[in-house]
Amino acid sequence: MNSILLALQFFTSLPVHKELPLGKKEVSGMYIALPFVGGGIGVLLAGVAYITSDFNSFLAAVLILLAGLIATGGLHVDGFADLGDAFFSYQDREKRLTIMDDPRLGAFGTLSLLVLLCLKIGLFIEILQLANGWVVLVAVPILSRAALVAYYTLTKTAKTSGIAFFFKNHFLRRRMLLASSTISIVTVVLVSIQYRSFLVIPVLLFVICLSIWLYNRWTIKHFGGVTGDLCGAFIEGMEVLLWLVLIVYFSYGI
Repeated sequence: MNSILLALQFFTSLPVHKELPLGKKEVSGMYIALPFVGGGIGVLLAGVAYITSDFNSFLAAVLILLAGLIATGGLHVDGFADLGDAFFSYQDREKRLTIMDDPRLGAFGTLSLLVLLCLKIGLFIEILQLANGWVVLVAVPILSRAALVAYYTLTKTAKTSGIAFFFKNHFLRRRMLLASSTISIVTVVLVSIQYRSFLVIPVLLFVICLSIWLYNRWTIKHFGGVTGDLCGAFIEGMEVLLWLVLIVYFSYGI
């Protein structure tokens, strides 16, 4: 129970006013619970999609977007914006890390945020047209967070301080990787059963594994490793990528 509360406390906007232990068992459990929290957010998105099914598709997509932002407290999009500011500054690693820690939002962060939000609105409009689009809305938040667990577990931290460094030294690596892999495979299989298309299994698993590998190399090269902001950016980017892949896949009737 503490692990679920920790996941809600650190990765959503739900008020969890309780001092919780942060031992290896609890921190590992928090990351294992994270995909299930993503599933809850996905159910919220699907619920909003259902309620707004008679609305104009653009308005419905905006409301779905707002529901997701409210549920996460904008935590992940903030990381995405900070990443945009830092990367497009074209500074060295240390300067980029300093820029990411700056609470002020710069021009490149603003542009990155606008591009992300516009892409999400466009993707939601397309998902609303899909048969059983609710499955896609629920599955992708689960998969993106399960992938984050794998990325975070496999990537060294960019700094020797901060929350990412603390958590990195307080988890059980094998347990988290096993949970991440199992949750991803089960979710992808359920999606394939719902759409009666088993080719989606290798497609999604390949995209997820390749994305983790590329993002790992990219973040180590440009930032020296993982940070909290880079984790948030990963979730946002992975959601956009997986929604796009699924839209393209099902649009071609594969």
